[in-house]
Amino acid sequence: MSQSTERSDFAVLHRHQYANLITFRKSGEAMKTPVWFALRNGKAYVMTTMNSGKVKRIRNNGRVLIGPADRGGRPLGPTVDARARLLPPEEVQVAREALDDKYGLMKALFDFAANVSGTERAWIEIEPLHEA
Repeated sequence: MSQSTERSDFAVLHRHQYANLITFRKSGEAMKTPVWFALRNGKAYVMTTMNSGKVKRIRNNGRVLIGPADRGGRPLGPTVDARARLLPPEEVQVAREALDDKYGLMKALFDFAANVSGTERAWIEIEPLHEA
């Protein structure tokens, strides 16, 4: 049995830099967005802007699909059915640390630019749906 804390239903995401996060409009239409993500304790974490479409869609419907992709959103493997939620401020630390650890200097530069521009962030936690 593996001792990795990353063993999860998200194994398909391991060793990938980007994932497609697929959220759903009220009409049911799927909307695909390539995102940075990090895995920690069986969950995936994503940071985005508070006013993004995916945040609005997750507020309305937490069901998502997530799967590995290239930077442009070309799928690189299967998707996983999951449930997403926006993290309240007191819970963002795990997401921030996971993304900092994975993306290092690139994320630090992104953070600097976002802080200078006053961009409000949303932190998303994604948990795989388990088949019964």
